[in-house]
Amino acid sequence: MDWLPTLSEWHGPVFQRIVDALAADIAGGRLVRGQRLPTHRALANALGIDLTTVTRAYGEARRRGLLDAQVGQGTFVSETTARAAADLPVPVNIDLSMNLPPQPVEANLDLRIAQGLESIRSAAGFSAFLSYSRPGGSADEREVAASWLQARVPQATPERIVIYPGTQPIIFNALLALTSPGDVVVTEVLTFPGVKAAAARLGVQLVGIAMDGEGALPAALDEACRKRKPKAVYLVPTQHNPTTATMGVGRRKAIADIIRKRATVLIEDDAYGALEPQVSPIANLIPDRTWYAASMAKCIAPALRVAYLLAPDLAAEQKMRAGLQATLLMPPSLMVALLTHWLRSGIANEIIRAIRSEAAARQQLAARFLKGVTYAARPASHHLWMPLPPHLEGTDLLSHLMRNGLAVVGEDAFAAGQSAPRGLRVSLGAARNRAELSQALQVLANTVKTPVGARQVV
Repeated sequence: MDWLPTLSEWHGPVFQRIVDALAADIAGGRLVRGQRLPTHRALANALGIDLTTVTRAYGEARRRGLLDAQVGQGTFVSETTARAAADLPVPVNIDLSMNLPPQPVEANLDLRIAQGLESIRSAAGFSAFLSYSRPGGSADEREVAASWLQARVPQATPERIVIYPGTQPIIFNALLALTSPGDVVVTEVLTFPGVKAAAARLGVQLVGIAMDGEGALPAALDEACRKRKPKAVYLVPTQHNPTTATMGVGRRKAIADIIRKRATVLIEDDAYGALEPQVSPIANLIPDRTWYAASMAKCIAPALRVAYLLAPDLAAEQKMRAGLQATLLMPPSLMVALLTHWLRSGIANEIIRAIRSEAAARQQLAARFLKGVTYAARPASHHLWMPLPPHLEGTDLLSHLMRNGLAVVGEDAFAAGQSAPRGLRVSLGAARNRAELSQALQVLANTVKTPVGARQVV
């Protein structure tokens, strides 16, 4: 027997204990993706239980995404726990338009969520998290958050942290605090759609500046600051969305020097920072001028809705906390409790490592399928950026891919100005598994390599 679960460590019906033991052994590395499990009958005989109990356990494990069954070959540990989306448009078979972290089986989010919630219930009960709470998080939650953020921003302190329900509310409230209608905010010429939406709602004018392979150009930023006197600069310096551009040390210092010289402030969106922990945020260079945002959306899962703002000073923290109270009141207490438990115990970093490893494997897969195609990526990014050559028409290309069952996103969603470069963002993490991603990448490669007149719908 390659695998025999220890049922005495678990509670509940026998079939459920088998599933829990399976999930725990996957999380602990005792079972690995692709590993073949004992047959139903062999496991039933080894455990001395009824065959139907094992059949029910394997069925539940497949429902949870832990196992895959292959006719005539057996039952294997799954590659991913992600399920098929139920609400995609009919023509789309594979949707790579949403920038999601993958869900590798090693991350084992189902089990870790269940275990985390059980730890919370045992320690304090759920009712403790079902009432109103302090806007921005409790002292303990901010202490734990500060300890985690210090790996990237060593000077992070609990007093300057505000916990939000995601990065989007941070962006909206930062613009609300820093600007008035008609004011200017500078950003990259291609930028996160969320900041475009927030600026439009608040009557703020976004000015997009030129970029290169490292992100925003210092000369372009300096010129925009000199001419337009922006109230703030919004940048994604690490694994930029959509281009994946990541600033080197020299570029970050140049950007920081300009922000200080021009007496403006930086909203640094570090959504992907945990995927490149060796890269130091700009916040470390100008902590007194940086509104630093880090979230769980891109390094664990977007629906957890927990993000951390590190304000430049106590006055900014109070202003942002007041804005949170006025617009959203508070983050979701039970989700914050779960993330706090994961951060304190080190589970969050284990999940992030698993997701980072899967992201790297998917980038390697992309490199094989897209050999000969020009694109930009980072070794562990969830997406890649494919500039469009002059002979490819973006809207026609998107339509062609859609007709062939593949959805990606063009530059229009990210453009902040008329001079935005043309291209496609391909979100590798959105595929449920590597087999599905391989299929999508083959469609993409065939499309961009085929002359326009020779394309056929398949």
